[in-house]
Amino acid sequence: MTQHLSAAGLPAAGAANTLSAEPASSAMQKPLSKHSAFEDAQALVTGTLLVSLGVAFLGKAGLITGGTAGIAFLLHYLTGISFGKLFFAINIPFYVLAVRKMGWKFTLKTFCAVALLSASTELLPMVLHLDELNTIYGSVMGGLLCGVGLLVLFRHRASLGGINVLVLWLQERFGIRAGVVQLALDAAILLCAIPLISLPAVFISLLGAAMLNMILAINHRPGRYMAI
Repeated sequence: MTQHLSAAGLPAAGAANTLSAEPASSAMQKPLSKHSAFEDAQALVTGTLLVSLGVAFLGKAGLITGGTAGIAFLLHYLTGISFGKLFFAINIPFYVLAVRKMGWKFTLKTFCAVALLSASTELLPMVLHLDELNTIYGSVMGGLLCGVGLLVLFRHRASLGGINVLVLWLQERFGIRAGVVQLALDAAILLCAIPLISLPAVFISLLGAAMLNMILAINHRPGRYMAI
């Protein structure tokens, strides 16, 4: 994920500081390495495949998650329409925000990621059959898989649209950690699921959301990843 904020280099303390300030200076001026088109493409495929597997775990366990995916899950449980179709449709209005706040390149990659995830969740049942899955394991592994998949997308300046766009804009504009904001929004979405799934399932779903956002909060900090 592109970071517009540069990492702040601190001078070494003590005797090391008297040697030379040049290394720190040159490190700060070092140009960022750019992702190639191939690197971006493999990231979109890898990230969406990981998220689609995480979604399959959560769905099989009868759980829910946060973000736009959580909204799609809620509507799926209400209407019976497939997750993939709902996820693609819900994201359409958010592309306007993505273009205005994040640019066309980010929006195009996000659109591709959303389309890939929608397609992969529709096709996954053809190649994967989960007969039995422990609910807690499904929550933890589903959250971790979704978190790693999102991390891959974020680091290649892409997202899965919807709330991800808002979260990434807040981080780039104000330096607010993506994982922290996402966790608060996810909790609100999970609370809305109480009328649709059992209360124990909601609490177990919170565990999965915590796993997802732990991955983002720890590994996706402003200035930590310096590639574009």
